[in-house]
Amino acid sequence: MIWVYVEGTKITSMIRIHINCDMAESYGNLKSGNDIDIMPFVDAVNIACGFHGGDPLTIFDTITLAHQLNKEIGAHPSYPDLVGFGRRYMEMTSSELYAALVYQIGAVKAMAESIGSKLYHVKPHGALYNAAFSNQNVASVIVDAVKAIDAGLIIYAQEYSLIEKTAQKSGITIMNEGFADRKYNNDGTLAHRQLPGAVISSPEEVKEQAFLLIEGKALTISGKIIKVAVDTICLHGDHPEVVQSLTLIRNQS
Repeated sequence: MIWVYVEGTKITSMIRIHINCDMAESYGNLKSGNDIDIMPFVDAVNIACGFHGGDPLTIFDTITLAHQLNKEIGAHPSYPDLVGFGRRYMEMTSSELYAALVYQIGAVKAMAESIGSKLYHVKPHGALYNAAFSNQNVASVIVDAVKAIDAGLIIYAQEYSLIEKTAQKSGITIMNEGFADRKYNNDGTLAHRQLPGAVISSPEEVKEQAFLLIEGKALTISGKIIKVAVDTICLHGDHPEVVQSLTLIRNQS
């Protein structure tokens, strides 16, 4: 979004970036990310639902902090894959996946409402997010689960993905998402994490990708610039230098 301010006869403009971050991914004694330091920099938080990360207390405490800081709270459901952090594709029947999604999203929604807050959006995690890009069955199950819980929820999804098209046909609002700390394939999908250079670790390079995304562009792993539509930009909370990256972006926006 671009906000324009009029000061007397002089017009100035300021770019306002909507940033979301994956949070509450710690599990018991295993700590992931630095949610307390990250939270002030972001607009929306994607709360792990316990299937790839996030124990009940971590989830509840993160939701509470987000509510206190007036952040948009979202559910971040995944395949049931704690060992693989939800980054491995799983073969599940439609019924199994639907039940797993309603279970996860419903839990975060209930926790938020128990403290007087609300659930704002849903963003699938990891391999589930990637599967929903090109697998029609997965995309349909996610949309059906979200619609059954609350048709007013927003789904975060990439432009041109099947989940985007399916949600739009079902009357579910989409926010197109871009990734500041990842490089893309030339077809607009995310480059696999195991490929060299797919994950952007340098805060300066993360900032550069973020500002490319604001312009509707993204850098691919092959060095090409492609067009992308972006309403919200994600930075992953488990990246070691995410706070430095967020500081750079906010200092220039």
